[in-house]
Amino acid sequence: MSRILFVVENNIATLTLNQPELRNSISEIEVVEEFIDAINQAASLPELRCLIITGSGSAFSSGGNIKHMLNKEGMFAGAPNDVRENYGNVIQRIPLALYNLNIPTIAAVNGPAVGAGCDLAMYCDMRIASTKATFAESFIKVGIIPGDGGAWILPKIAGYGRAAEMAFTGEAITAQQANDWGMLNKLVEPEALMDEAYALANRIAKNPPQALRATKQLMRAATTMPLDTLLQMSAGIQANLHQTEDHLEAVNALIEKRQPVYKGK
Repeated sequence: MSRILFVVENNIATLTLNQPELRNSISEIEVVEEFIDAINQAASLPELRCLIITGSGSAFSSGGNIKHMLNKEGMFAGAPNDVRENYGNVIQRIPLALYNLNIPTIAAVNGPAVGAGCDLAMYCDMRIASTKATFAESFIKVGIIPGDGGAWILPKIAGYGRAAEMAFTGEAITAQQANDWGMLNKLVEPEALMDEAYALANRIAKNPPQALRATKQLMRAATTMPLDTLLQMSAGIQANLHQTEDHLEAVNALIEKRQPVYKGK
């Protein structure tokens, strides 16, 4: 059985964490390899316009494999220098892959998102959660820190104070709390989760793929770039987009009051 399921339909890809018996833990080397392969596949498809990430079974992702931590197996094996290298070679590849992916991403959070699973949801551009979802930055509960970049992304999503509360207590918050704190785009009943995720993805997918990817690239850069540098970057990207067939198609469609047909050119 594949640990990661990757399906593409109508220019929308769905990546499903598929280890329900392990509550979709993501610290195993093999899982990370399959995850990265799926992200690379998504990046290689020029027609792709959105990626949805979800989990099978009752959990979104439990994050790190606690038994492996206890037994010092897998990425937790070896002396401190070994573990340090393992983090870079294993779990830290996930946030980097998501951050560098120019396709818009939606986390469809079906259940508990714990530790690295919580951070995985935060690294997506948008989040729709089931009322059965919970979110826990729970590293402190096992005596470690967010080694997957959670300390970088969570304050950007929840705000520093809320992120500090989650990280310092390690306590889970409900989906309703996450929604109240502005961490979610939408909170829905469990049976409506994937329908809502695909509805949002389809709204995104109506737009020209080159412009979508460029917008994602620009928004990510804006989190770390000063305004003057961002404006220069924006001008360069814009100049190229003005030369595309999709831009001309969009303008003509508006003038002619019809639906545009984009070809990614």
